[in-house]
Amino acid sequence: MRHRRSIRLVAVIVAVTALVASVIALVVAPAAGAIRPERALVAQVAYDGWTSHHDFAAGRFDGSRLALDGDGAITVGRPVGTRSYTDPFDPSATPVSFDYATWTSPVHPTGFGLTELVSSWTADTPHGTWVQVEMRGTTASGPATKWYVMGRWTSQMPAAGTDIHRTSVPGQGDADGTVSIDTFFAADGVALDSYQLRVTLYRKHGTSARPTVRSVGVIASALPDDKTVPAGPLGGAEGITLDVPQYSQEIHHGQYPDFDGGGEAWCSPTSTEMVTEYWGHHPSAADLSTIPYADPGVDFAAMHTFDWNYDGAGNWPFNVAYAASYGLEGEVVQLRSLTDAEQYVKHGIPLVVSVAFKSNELDGAGYSTDGHLMVIRGFTATGDVVVNDPASHLIQDDSAVETVYKRQQFADVWLPSGRSGGTAYVIHPAGVPLPQV
Repeated sequence: MRHRRSIRLVAVIVAVTALVASVIALVVAPAAGAIRPERALVAQVAYDGWTSHHDFAAGRFDGSRLALDGDGAITVGRPVGTRSYTDPFDPSATPVSFDYATWTSPVHPTGFGLTELVSSWTADTPHGTWVQVEMRGTTASGPATKWYVMGRWTSQMPAAGTDIHRTSVPGQGDADGTVSIDTFFAADGVALDSYQLRVTLYRKHGTSARPTVRSVGVIASALPDDKTVPAGPLGGAEGITLDVPQYSQEIHHGQYPDFDGGGEAWCSPTSTEMVTEYWGHHPSAADLSTIPYADPGVDFAAMHTFDWNYDGAGNWPFNVAYAASYGLEGEVVQLRSLTDAEQYVKHGIPLVVSVAFKSNELDGAGYSTDGHLMVIRGFTATGDVVVNDPASHLIQDDSAVETVYKRQQFADVWLPSGRSGGTAYVIHPAGVPLPQV
């Protein structure tokens, strides 16, 4: 099945420590700095985010400023320069001038040697605006890496001379590491002791439009080369099933070839749309008026999460940013047990999770996949996992989406480093409290 790549090609993942008490603290185990991939014996995972005026105020503003409304956001103040940008996916190849401003986080020590990192963000990007998120780190030997582009994001569809094609950036590999679509991987034998983020806000030259970034976060980790991870004890969500809408990606097979053709390629936007609609948000009737298919919100989500470099709709932070375009908050995280996942369900928060498996590893699925997204929406009385699986047993029927998977089997196709290391999208309204796990 063609999905967002979930299989990890390295034995470990990155790590960072939490700065902000208001975001999810996911530290699993302490360790000495700069642990190499082959030496990582325990899972090290942490999330850190900037979400408030206080958080952002700790960074450096170059032409950017704190937004006047809300509890925390950055926007364009007085731009510090103009960039000529030639959209690589615009056939006209015409340079367009954009004014820009930046915000740079403080250097953040990780407390251990990170080997993998994913950044995510929530933003408002009116027509003619976009944002770029970058990361650089300091290696164990001391020198700083270059800035790696983690994504160029706009919620708008491309329009020549105004709105760019949202995209990841290929060809960034060097001696320190590389970015594969949405994930920084340290090079073999390299671990980062600290990192910085840089957010650049762009608007078309001569306009007054203001992109706004409401939050930016990082999940970093270093994981052992494990094949199985304990599912964890029952966590109190047994018998709870959240009322998440059910959409099958298979219904969309063959739709919109320019957006990867639906069907098996649309697991991520289908899952994201299910959770977005669970929170009461969805495209407007006008947005959907030109889509001549059943469940048109799924098609709309696929178009608006589409990464033109990846040529697919499975970019993890792009899916979170799509949900955020409706005013929701979100982050890409890594969890280390189903016990942790239960805490979200107890708080009424479904999770979009990244899994990979052969057909004989997950009873009842009926297919194999190198990378697939589905929604954890509850747990049975005995702790098995109730999911909305958009692959729906490869049946083109929304009623075939709900599935129950065995607890330990599900843990083994989600949590190990050879799968996704427990990757999940946490999508939620701003006022919904998050569990501390």
